Amino acid sequence: MTSFRFLHAADIHLDSPLRGLAGQEGAAVARVRTATRDALDTLVGLAIEEEVNFLVIAGDLYDGDWRDYKTGLFFAAQMGRLNKEGIPVYLLHGNHDAESQITRRLDLPDNVHVFGSRKPETFALDKLKVALHGQSFRQRDITHNLVPNYPGPVSGVFNIGVLHTGLGGMGGHENYAPCAIEDLTNKGYDYWALGHVHQAGVLREKPHVVFPGNLQGRHARETGAKGASLATVEDGDIVELATVPCDVVRWAVLPVSLADAERFGEVIDRIHDAVETAVTEADGRLLACRIVLQGRTAVHDQLIASEDRMLAEARAGALGLGDEVAWVEKVVINTRPEVDAETLAKREDAIGELQRLLQEATRDDALLAQIEDDIGKLVRQLPHEVRGDINDSVLKAAVDGDYAALIGEVSPYLSARLTAQGD
Repeated sequence: MTSFRFLHAADIHLDSPLRGLAGQEGAAVARVRTATRDALDTLVGLAIEEEVNFLVIAGDLYDGDWRDYKTGLFFAAQMGRLNKEGIPVYLLHGNHDAESQITRRLDLPDNVHVFGSRKPETFALDKLKVALHGQSFRQRDITHNLVPNYPGPVSGVFNIGVLHTGLGGMGGHENYAPCAIEDLTNKGYDYWALGHVHQAGVLREKPHVVFPGNLQGRHARETGAKGASLATVEDGDIVELATVPCDVVRWAVLPVSLADAERFGEVIDRIHDAVETAVTEADGRLLACRIVLQGRTAVHDQLIASEDRMLAEARAGALGLGDEVAWVEKVVINTRPEVDAETLAKREDAIGELQRLLQEATRDDALLAQIEDDIGKLVRQLPHEVRGDINDSVLKAAVDGDYAALIGEVSPYLSARLTAQGD
């Protein structure tokens, strides 16, 4: 009976810049900055500890062009650790590390085998009776289905297909190398080692179609445990498939209800409680979190008027738990005032007048044209990557050219600022 084990990883994005770190310092921030390297180090250590027979990396090892040679040197050193233990690595280039983007190259240890980009390539492990089939991306935008050109399964061995694909645009990812799951299952392989989608999932069994997810979450949209898939094969069948965490920083979005909160101090207390609870669920890893304040509360106007203080208080509370226990990336204020906009508009004072002006502004064609002239030109000068990946609702409205929505987005802030000062 032939038995073996292998690790399947993808989307390492080595040295990818994590978001929300600008201007921040401290031990926790330093830990976040090196998270992708530490996650790869963990993966390699796991491969050695588990004595796997080989490692598959299904694309996006890098994150585009290297800033310097240190990125490549670090990867080469990690592969050297595996080479010393006799563990081969089968590497496929995805959209982020396509050949046209990697301008600096270093020779890798002999145990690293890279799938070619001109056509599908097969690597055979005769002793294990395994065949791995794959094709690297030649350029970033692969818009055609690569699967039909993959070779048929090799008879009498365990066939693994390695592919970087959006599989129909799963999880909002770009649909590179598009294909249907039926294309994969009908190929006759035993296991499809996929990459590109950052959310882990076993889409089918017999044959197995698996996304391991990315190795390390890089921002607040990549929450929860991140890692690789560890497969155990006996006599041609997968008898166990486990998800093994490799992340060293665990991202979380923490909703904090402020319903019935009457004082600013209560807000701080509830944030601290939420962070402490999440720390216990991070399995000893550094917790990186985004806090979302929500609910109807009497302190809404104070929160809107003191966003910087709110973030500072949240970060101070996280630091109070220890140097590398928790770090707050952002505090999002999604609360609502106890008094709604229509009620404010009925007031016979400056607050009521402002509210009425804001309501009328969304229908003022001359004002909308002026905003287009003042803001539209600036927005169009933003880099494409900024305009294509926006979380802030105000900036998104400006980028979309929806200036009525832009006024609607800033109106609560203006009202809250004036209300907080007036009250």
